[in-house]
Amino acid sequence: MIKIEHLKKVYPNTTPLKDVSVTINDGDVISVIGPSGTGKSTLLRCINLLEKPTSGHIFIDDDEITDPGCDINRIRRKMGMVFQSFNLFGHLTVIENIMLAPMDILKKSKREAYDESIRLLRMVGLSDKALNYPDELSGGQKQRIAIARTLAMDPKVILFDEPTSALDPTMVGEVQSVIRELAQTGKTLMIVTHEMSFARAVCNRVFFMDEGGIYEDGTPDQIFDNPKKENTRRFVKRLKVLEMDIEDKDYDFISMSANVDQYAIKNQIPFKLMEHMRLVFEELVHEIVIPSVSDPKVHITIEYSALDNSALMITEYSGSEQNVLKNGDEISLKLIKGITKSLKYEKISDGDFINRITVSF
Repeated sequence: MIKIEHLKKVYPNTTPLKDVSVTINDGDVISVIGPSGTGKSTLLRCINLLEKPTSGHIFIDDDEITDPGCDINRIRRKMGMVFQSFNLFGHLTVIENIMLAPMDILKKSKREAYDESIRLLRMVGLSDKALNYPDELSGGQKQRIAIARTLAMDPKVILFDEPTSALDPTMVGEVQSVIRELAQTGKTLMIVTHEMSFARAVCNRVFFMDEGGIYEDGTPDQIFDNPKKENTRRFVKRLKVLEMDIEDKDYDFISMSANVDQYAIKNQIPFKLMEHMRLVFEELVHEIVIPSVSDPKVHITIEYSALDNSALMITEYSGSEQNVLKNGDEISLKLIKGITKSLKYEKISDGDFINRITVSF
């Protein structure tokens, strides 16, 4: 078991980990996901003290590895780490790379280390490469060798730091296949990855990292299908979001229309969908909401999902409960309905706004 209490890591210009507390159970297979720069790799490196935490405590079983008196080399024998860049010794053959640590650290005999290395090479499908040198292998083969080398130490915990990010897309599958097999062995795995389908398929827990810590922790079904928090939802749905506010009737309509276009161009939204977004903004907000509300305070959110090329426009406005769709301009409403999938009004009870109209494209 790994227990982390109030972990913090500060660098001169950034603080990727502000306050992380979590328990990782034996046998957990955890995918660590989130935007770049949110401390995913830093968390892994702190767990085996490749990075020294600024503050906080980390326990591996009953040992506090952040205690200055802890024998970290003894604890590291329980953990293996697979990096992006393989880190194989170029002057050694494949089998020599795998045999080195068990002979040097575990004091295994040459025969024991050799037999185990051959077994592991068979497991990763590369027994025929035993006498090759690393520079004779593809990227995917090197990473599989790196995994075999890690397994040679028989660790309880294996940390994977974006193990497929440096690979050609054609080689990603072979490494993922090996990790899938490992996930069935009962070892504890933590995998930093940007491959969402892989993360969902292989793990029993997902850590979504943001805002200096583990922003949301849940099962794959919860995180990917029903996330509880907004940043998680936006990330897993690959949402591109534009938010705009209107404070009075004399707002800069031209500038806001241009913002919609710029947002669409920046996020490579199809031209036809961009035109529909702009038209709905003009007809719904400018022609219906603003004229209907005496002192308009309006918040507009546009969300575009690159996963399925869908979009939402959510318009919230202040005042008393008022469904402006009932008495809005008929021509504008007809235009909106003709280019959208749905148009819905609802009263909302929390926040600064009472009214919400959701348009789906």
